[in-house]
Amino acid sequence: IYSKRYRIGRRFLTSEAWLVALLLCLFLGGIGAHRFYAGKVGSGILYILTVGIFGIGVLVDLIKIITGKFTDKDGNPIQKK
Repeated sequence: IYSKRYRIGRRFLTSEAWLVALLLCLFLGGIGAHRFYAGKVGSGILYILTVGIFGIGVLVDLIKIITGKFTDKDGNPIQKK
């Protein structure tokens, strides 16, 4: 099965990128796995140290991922296609 690829800026994102980010946030959000996936290493480490900024940061990120406002480290949105 071939996945569709979308060009966003200088990067190509597969159509599964949104789903992967959503699942990582749901199940491993407390350790910032979705932030590491998006290339945001600094805030990923902060999420590890604060358990997802005490849960509030994970909830905000989850809403941003669902609405398509969550971005990668270059500012490109990770959206459902």
